[in-house]
This record gives sequence, structure tokens and C-alpha cells, in this order.
Amino acid sequence: MSPLPLRRALGWNGPLITAAGLALAGFAGLLLTQLTPLDGLLFVGLVVLGGATVIEPMVGLGALLFLGPLRAYLQAEVPQVPAQIAQLFFALTLASWLARGAARREVRIPVTPLLLPLVAFITAALLSLAGGVAPDALAAYGVLELIKWVQVLLLCLFVCDYLTRRRLPWLLGALLLTGLFQAAVGIYQFGLRGDGPDHFAILGGGYYRAYGTFEQPNPYAGYVGVTLALALGVAWGVFRHKLEKVPWSPRLLAPLSSALLVALAMGAALGMSWSRGAWLGFAAAAAVMAVALPRKTEWGLLLAVVLVVGGVGLYATGLLPASVAARLTSFVQDVRFEDVRGVGINDANYAVLERLAHWQAALEMWRHNFWAGIGFGCYEPVYWSFALINWPIALGHAHNYYLNLAAETGLIGLLAYLLLWGAVFWQTWRVTRQAEGIERGVAIGLLGAWTHLTVHHLLDNLYVNNVHLHVGVMLGLLAWLDHSSESTPASA
Repeated sequence: MSPLPLRRALGWNGPLITAAGLALAGFAGLLLTQLTPLDGLLFVGLVVLGGATVIEPMVGLGALLFLGPLRAYLQAEVPQVPAQIAQLFFALTLASWLARGAARREVRIPVTPLLLPLVAFITAALLSLAGGVAPDALAAYGVLELIKWVQVLLLCLFVCDYLTRRRLPWLLGALLLTGLFQAAVGIYQFGLRGDGPDHFAILGGGYYRAYGTFEQPNPYAGYVGVTLALALGVAWGVFRHKLEKVPWSPRLLAPLSSALLVALAMGAALGMSWSRGAWLGFAAAAAVMAVALPRKTEWGLLLAVVLVVGGVGLYATGLLPASVAARLTSFVQDVRFEDVRGVGINDANYAVLERLAHWQAALEMWRHNFWAGIGFGCYEPVYWSFALINWPIALGHAHNYYLNLAAETGLIGLLAYLLLWGAVFWQTWRVTRQAEGIERGVAIGLLGAWTHLTVHHLLDNLYVNNVHLHVGVMLGLLAWLDHSSESTPASA
């Protein structure tokens, strides 16, 4: 069959799509008669989204971005809905993209500077699994963790190839609206709901830490901080683009106010999460974004210094709320390294000692296999072999992604990961120097997102609850921006 008839057959109104649609409609009608009204409504919604994804892959991308962070909530609260439903739209989106390429007889694999570092890290992770100390845990832990990074790579390639300037607002809208939804849930949990888990109670018990659909405040706050940085970058890009292209007018208010509304909501949710790691991560992100904001780096450094001095001044003069200042001050306890074997445990130091005990276990794992680690994703199943006597229960990870990675993949994997993020930072910085208007603002937002991720990973692992899907999409966005900025370099 020649390419043209095949393309027509696979078009949205072509005979193959029509026949498939009629068959699916008949099957759906039979199935709906067996479902409850609520389940039926959910089924119809998923079918509509699935059909729309076949027609336009960006629909599926938006669906997986929204549904991905619902995983923990669905697993805990709505067991009748598959917790990993976002993976369905991941598969549909990529299948639709590849089918379009096959119809054109041109499946493009974009060449991006991020491709080699991503493949190198995945290879290092695979190498660690080949010599892992827990072969029986590979399928349940190691392979699943490896699949995450393969998905990151595939999403990066898809977005880099499929994104256009016309589709850019839709992608940014999906990322920011998902963030706005998560922020709204967190704000509701903090003070509007009126109750919550006892162990999340703060400020005397009248309020509760925000945790969104993540079921845990710290990874939730990490996600919010990453998306908040992007929202601020988009707001700045919209402002500069409109200011440069047209005189100030009411037309500027709609997109600018929308981006600022999203940023304001996520900023509030970040504070309500009560996560020190996220607060520090976003403080670092704000400083780095300030450096990138002006075209001249020296002015950016001056702006960052002003921000840092202003923040220190707020703390020193007591203008920060006492509860926030106390929360930040106690952070010093969490970053010290010491041998906690034999240290007395009480309610006041339990959380700190637990974190340090897991750091110590990770270091012991790293010593066990310095070069290749104990196996990617296998920290939890082998923890009992390296646990301190008073800390037998694994928390799933070491609460420091770099130590966790060194334990699982050894020095080879850790260096590959650092090489990857070095390439990401370098490419993002280059785009902030070359791009114009909205695209430059997005690049500055991505720079802040990477900074938040990097700093927060000193105290946690944020690649949970399908956040890696968002990271993959944002890496693809960066790769597209790099290509776009090279074709339209910034004016002097």
C-alpha cells in the first residue's frame, strides 16, 4: 500500500478508524449495561480520552500528566480504579505517535544532546542489575525502576519530536493545570477540610500538612516546587513577550494573570506542605532563576545576592513567622553525618535518627559493591542485610537520592547520573541565553525546576508517584526549546 492511501485510512475520518470506532462503540454499549452509573461514567470518560488520544497524541499526554500523580490516592482510596491508569495513556500516546510516523513511512528519532547522557545512565543502571545482590528482587524492584527511566527517555524523544509552537501552549497548560489541581487539593487539606491524619497535624493541631494526592507531604511538596518554578518562568515569559511585541493592553492580563494565579496557588501549597526540603529547594531555585533572568550574568548575580540578603534579613529581624523560622532552624539537625548506632531514641530525635540510620545503611551498601552497587531499585529488598540494629524497617529509599543511587548503582551509576544532570543544566542555561519571549521564560522556569529537584534530592527521592513522567515531558520540552532557539537565535 502506498503512503497516501495508508495515511487516508488512518486519518480521523478514514475507513479503518471508522470501523474500529463502530466496533468499540458496540462493545462499550454491551459493557455499560453491566456497570454501575459511576463506573459507567468513568468508563465513558476513559474511552473518549482514549479515542481523542488516537486522533491527537497531545490529549493523551495531558491525560497522563494529570492522572499520573493520582496513583497513590487511587491505590489508597479508590481501589476499583487501576492506580497506574496513567500508564495506559503513556502507551496510547506513544502508539499514536509511532502510528503517525509509520503512516508517513518516517518514524523520526530526534537527535538531542540529552540522548547520550540518558542512554549512559540507563546503561549504568542496567549494569548494576546484572551484578545485583538480590536476583529474586529484580523483577519486583529493579526492572520496574529501570522502566521508569526508559519512559523518561521515550517521553523526552516524543515531546522533542512532536512539539510545535502551536502545541506549546497546550503542553504548558497541561503541566500548569495539573499543578493547580494539586495545589487546590493541598490547600483544602491544610485548613479547609477541618481534619486530617494525626501525624500531619501542625501549628497546634488546627491545621494539617498538605499532601495532595501523593499521600505524603514531602514528595508532594517536591512536585509542587518543581511546577511552581515552571509557572513563574512562564509568567515572566508571557510578560516579556507581550511587552516586547505590543504596547501594554488589557489583552496581556488574561494569560499573565492565569500564570500568576497558578503560581500563587502553588506557592501557598508549598508553604502548607511544611516541607523544609521543598522550602530550601525552592529558595535555591529562586536564586538560580534570578541569575538567569537578565541577559547579562553579572546583573543576574547581583539580583540573586539581593534575594539572598533579603531572605537572611527577614530571618535575622524576626519578620518571618516564628513557626516557619523554627522549622527552618531545626533543619541543621537533618544534614549532619554521624554514627547513630547506640544513640538513645526519643520522640524529639526519632525522625532525625531514622533519616541518618538510612543514610548510614546506604553507605554500607555502597561499600559492599563500590563500583556497580547492589542493584538499581533494590535498596528496599536488601535493606535488612545492612540495617542498623534499632532500625530494621526499610522506608523504601535512603531519603537522599544521591546516597540511594550510590548504594544501588555504585560509583559508575552515580557519575552517570551527575553527568546527565550536568548536561541538563548546561543545555538549559544555554537556552536561557539564546531564546526569546515565552520560550526564554519557559527555559528559566525549567532551570528553576532542575535546581529544586537537585537540592530537594539531598533529603528525599522525588521520582515517586509517577513524577518521573513529568520529568520526562519537561526534558523533552527542554530538548525542543534547544532546537527552537538554535533556529531563531536571540537578538543582541
